[in-house]
Amino acid sequence: MTQKNYYITTPIYYVNDKPHIGHAYTTLACDVLARFKRLDGCNVMFLTGTDEHGQKVEKSAEVAGIDPQAFCDRVSQSFRDLAATMNISNDDFIRTTEPRHVTAVQALWQKLAATGNIYLGKYAGWYAVRDEAFYQEDELQDGPNGQKLAPSGAPVEWVEEPSYFFRLSAWEQPLLKFYEENPGFILPASRRNEVISFVKGGLKDLSVSRTTFKWGIPVPGDEAHVMYVWLDALANYITAAGYPDTASEKYRHFWPADLHMVGKDILRFHAVYWPAFLMAAELAAPKRIFAHGWWTNEGQKISKSLGNVIDPVGLVDEYGLDQTRYFLMREVPFGNDGDFRRSAIIGRINSELANGFGNLAQRTLSFCAKNTGAAVPQPGELSEADEALLAHADSLHPRMGESLDVQAIHTALQHWFDLVDAANKYIDVEAPWTLRKTDPARMLTVLWCLLEAIRQLAILAQPFMPASAAKMLDQLGVSEAARSFAHLGEAGRLRAGTPLPAPQGVFPRHVEAAAQEG
Repeated sequence: MTQKNYYITTPIYYVNDKPHIGHAYTTLACDVLARFKRLDGCNVMFLTGTDEHGQKVEKSAEVAGIDPQAFCDRVSQSFRDLAATMNISNDDFIRTTEPRHVTAVQALWQKLAATGNIYLGKYAGWYAVRDEAFYQEDELQDGPNGQKLAPSGAPVEWVEEPSYFFRLSAWEQPLLKFYEENPGFILPASRRNEVISFVKGGLKDLSVSRTTFKWGIPVPGDEAHVMYVWLDALANYITAAGYPDTASEKYRHFWPADLHMVGKDILRFHAVYWPAFLMAAELAAPKRIFAHGWWTNEGQKISKSLGNVIDPVGLVDEYGLDQTRYFLMREVPFGNDGDFRRSAIIGRINSELANGFGNLAQRTLSFCAKNTGAAVPQPGELSEADEALLAHADSLHPRMGESLDVQAIHTALQHWFDLVDAANKYIDVEAPWTLRKTDPARMLTVLWCLLEAIRQLAILAQPFMPASAAKMLDQLGVSEAARSFAHLGEAGRLRAGTPLPAPQGVFPRHVEAAAQEG
């Protein structure tokens, strides 16, 4: 059977400041999906990286008193460090200042020019440095002291300069046709409707070069211009796939990308500009853009001025890595906005991980350590309740897979937790501690069924909580070679007599440190 290829990307993160919870959230969602696909037997390429050009970076470097490249090197490293802290399994990390990217973007520009999609003109209009975006007059709002503001709240300035333009207006109808023929291209559905409405409102040609600053990729043949940062940044996805060598094995395997994961604030660039650039360059568009929501902090919008920015490294230090990963993926319907609350993360850790899955495994394994010779017991004939629990466990992989294929990560985790819940009810009803005295053979069957449910839960927890799931599988005596999804269900059933190591708790309860007395 041919191995399926799967290419997933985060947006590349802008290096004007250090990473925050939004960056961790997007990257973590991609990591979960990439790990799930790998365990499912796919050949995965998972890309993340940093977007390092543009006026905003040039200004941030100036404020820091260092040259732009040194500034980018420093901030880009902080994104690599975050990926390591969060146990992210990316296969590549791209920087837009790399030679491979400069080569790819200049090749894309030349292709767009050769197909007549780029022309030289003059730009006069409103530009927001903070957003690196142009805005129409009717999109602006009035701010304090007569200042005009972009819809994002960023201040805008009037810019007049020579500029190359991309013929975006020519791609209005082809884009609408593409959206109609590919209904799953933009998810969630509410975001798809927003994009279609925006395109139907009319597309104007897009300014794709600047002459008033220098920190960017030079336009081929006209080095007075640097490329607009979004044309430069979006092309990272094809750079990493091997462009401009479209005949390479890598490009043929991985382009078009299966999924670009983005925050809702950059959906327009990915769902309108990017497919238009690709169509104009006679390249395939990606298969899906998924736009997720934003986090607030205890009900408040997160902002530097309020001092309530959530540092993901701080969360990991306080609550644990896998606990943080689980909470971020579990708490909010993926695609919606979410509110970070301390009480919520502590509640999930204690009720679902410690009392739910952790306690289920701990009491089952501890009971086996004392009553089955610290080995997997030999089951007898299965009852209806046993069959029901095993059928539930065996059906979990396809149900989680279906949810993750539409990026419903929270739904996949709900399916997972439903089995935790079912297994806890089963142990309470079957009561192996009573069977030990009344029906020891039946006790062995119940314990085997519980161990088998825990095995499948642990295998399917790997994309979400890799280190904790590995510890759990170690305690079940499951070899490294038997942890892929091919071993779920009957194919990997626990064998009687397999030694079980001494059980150790994997999910401790989170206890708040006592408040300091004044």
